[in-house]
Amino acid sequence: MKPIWIVDDDPSIRFVLEKALAREGLATRSFDSPKAVLDALADGADDGPQVLVSDIRMPGTNGLQLLEQVRRQRPGLPVIIMTAYSDLDSAVAAFQGGAFEYLPKPFDLPKAVELIRRAVEESLREEEDAAEAVNNAPEILGQAPAMQDVFRAIGRLSQSHVTVLITGESGTGKELVARALHKHSPRAGGPFVAINTAAIPKDLLESELFGHERGAFTGAQAQRRGRFEQAEGGTLFLDEIGDMPLELQTRLLRVLSDGHYYRVGGHAPLKANVRVIAATHQNLEQRVREGAFREDLYHRLNVIRLRLPPLRERREDIPLLARFFLQHSARQLAVEPKRLSEVALAALQAFDFPGNVRQLENLCHWLTVMAPAQVVDVKDLPPEVLQALPRALAADPGAAQQARPANAAAAAAVVTAAVGWEEALRSEAQRLLAEGRRDVWDVLSQRFERCLIDAALQSTHGRRIEAAQRLGIGRNTITRKLHELGID
Repeated sequence: MKPIWIVDDDPSIRFVLEKALAREGLATRSFDSPKAVLDALADGADDGPQVLVSDIRMPGTNGLQLLEQVRRQRPGLPVIIMTAYSDLDSAVAAFQGGAFEYLPKPFDLPKAVELIRRAVEESLREEEDAAEAVNNAPEILGQAPAMQDVFRAIGRLSQSHVTVLITGESGTGKELVARALHKHSPRAGGPFVAINTAAIPKDLLESELFGHERGAFTGAQAQRRGRFEQAEGGTLFLDEIGDMPLELQTRLLRVLSDGHYYRVGGHAPLKANVRVIAATHQNLEQRVREGAFREDLYHRLNVIRLRLPPLRERREDIPLLARFFLQHSARQLAVEPKRLSEVALAALQAFDFPGNVRQLENLCHWLTVMAPAQVVDVKDLPPEVLQALPRALAADPGAAQQARPANAAAAAAVVTAAVGWEEALRSEAQRLLAEGRRDVWDVLSQRFERCLIDAALQSTHGRRIEAAQRLGIGRNTITRKLHELGID
């Protein structure tokens, strides 16, 4: 358990609480000022406190200001405010600020210890609930309509043995869906065996799939069971099936057609009692047209097709997924979970995530390690996210008027408003410079002038002379700029 942090500029108060809590077997750490507490939280050398007990009146930053900053950084941390009897207004403010409880001075020591123990129990209960939420999370998370379609399809296939083809971009969670199909199928009691056909060298893939007899080739010192045998009675998941060599496609087609196969170097046919689920990020129809994939195998695999949407088509799931991944990473690293500020979350919802859910998971792990504060702000996000924001904003400037970030542009507008247009401009300039562009000045200057003139014309309902006057330029200048920028 983490220690109880005590902050009070009175050393006698700190001493009394330290000794009382030590007798109860509770570790403590004391501070003489709110600044020392905030420095310790920022330092991150330990996991922080289990409970924070703070005086309300101290030189410099007072207890209520400390409460506000701590709640912003660690919303789940119980904070007990110590206050004098006469500080009724302060007690009310403490509760409004989110304090767990307030402790009147002079306090009864046993009651103070009992109150701190209650706060500790509450804190531990919240940690257990968070851990249980991670442990008991469903195989696949998603509330977006596209994901609900996937869940319904898994439900309809729950009593089926039919072959399924899962399509979707890399990182969308195709193996998770395959595991869910297995778990909810009549073969759930059998093994689930997965093989990535693109990750195994061509000359070894046949042996991996079908096994080999002793002496079948150089180095085959003993008989080896292949993945089809290992998956007996269960499910075989063939990932990246679009990369399978043509000669092996022929052997796989034979297995799917008559249910029999041979080990490499073998002469006795073996019966395959497995359900095959295949997945690919490629366009198999295009591969068939190019002659890189057998059409008859394609039709054998494409009995039931499930398409997994990319993350950019289910942006409403990003908060749910990010919260889960941050909690999961924190558990792995034995630290307190980081939390995303509203603006940081909007930035993630504005990002297209070319690597999909896998990229979001890696990003959350990066934030758990690298983000300096407990609450992740937009400035703490990786450069690839920040650099993409101005582009998303440019896609739909009017989205800033929306109350909630319902799409990428609207989310980008929320973020840009929070970080300031100068920072957004700087980020866009850095992106263009990184691409090696030689016309950055002209490109950004024209976009800047277009925004100014558009805004002025909207505010004057299209009256050019009035727009020029409000911008502080001449009417000849605005006429010329309208022509140069192609503004109607």
